[in-house]
Amino acid sequence: MAPGLDSRTGTRGFLGELSSVGLGAWAFGGVGWGHQDDRDSIAAIHRAVELGVDWIDTAAIYGTGHSERLVGQALATITEADRPLVFTKGGLRLDEGAEQPRRDLTPASLIDECEQSLRRLGLERIDVYQLHWPVNDEEAVELAWDTLAALRQAGKIGKAGVSNFDAKLLERCSQRAQIDLIQLPMSLLDRRSAEQILPWADAHGVPTIAYSPLESGLLSGRFSLARLESLPQDDWRARRPQFQRPAIERSLELVQLLRPIAEEAGCSLVELAVAWPLHWQAVAGVIVGARTPEQVDGWVGAAQVELDRAVLERVEAALLATGAGLGPIRNPSEG
Repeated sequence: MAPGLDSRTGTRGFLGELSSVGLGAWAFGGVGWGHQDDRDSIAAIHRAVELGVDWIDTAAIYGTGHSERLVGQALATITEADRPLVFTKGGLRLDEGAEQPRRDLTPASLIDECEQSLRRLGLERIDVYQLHWPVNDEEAVELAWDTLAALRQAGKIGKAGVSNFDAKLLERCSQRAQIDLIQLPMSLLDRRSAEQILPWADAHGVPTIAYSPLESGLLSGRFSLARLESLPQDDWRARRPQFQRPAIERSLELVQLLRPIAEEAGCSLVELAVAWPLHWQAVAGVIVGARTPEQVDGWVGAAQVELDRAVLERVEAALLATGAGLGPIRNPSEG
């Protein structure tokens, strides 16, 4: 881990020696976010590694493999000593001619996806492989988890994790094979994981990584109603509930209240938003997306931000005043 990027204490498991912020590569796929320049994507990866970010999270479905290919291209130019760990996900497939992906957790499909991811990434072993989304059939999920355990045993993947699972599924899967990592949504605006998933993870000693801490740019301080109206038709954010009235108006009001709090805490608004999930019990790391090197520069400092009780209480007051977001406001570990 590069100097200056904290590995936080607490439930970190194997993440204990890694930076507490990781690079999210969804936008690199070039689908759902408007136009994305591949050169910017690779430059963002190089910048993140240069600044000490030592893990990247991607998925096979991001641009139907394009994000993984770009990550693989970037890795090919990085020395083995400096290579970041690669976390990727399987279980979502886009059939030819289809507009929306489908969830496929069948063993044959997962094994095939894993092999394809290995080829695109140019790796002999994926550091962390995750089930992207569960299906409604609990027995099918258990069989999928058995498949990841077998891939881990065979050395195709180093660690096995799950994404977007509820506490009931976590319990069922954990009884069959060890869960190395849980990925979940967690931000100032989406705190619902704190209701059951984080307590489960903390009780079982399983590290979690939070995604969307900036809520797809909504907490960046650069979003507005005018920008919402100008989003390209293929930008998925326009369809998200968080980006609809009146939720977006409450969120933008929250952003205004957070600005002076961040300033007095000695950090930027973006750094405050990224650091906030790291102060919750059992959150070991945060995935932050970037489309350019400059965006990496904007959030990487969050790894060093320590929010004291007074700052956290001011944030809680801002959440209460605006009614923005969903889920618990206070971290149980903070008293």
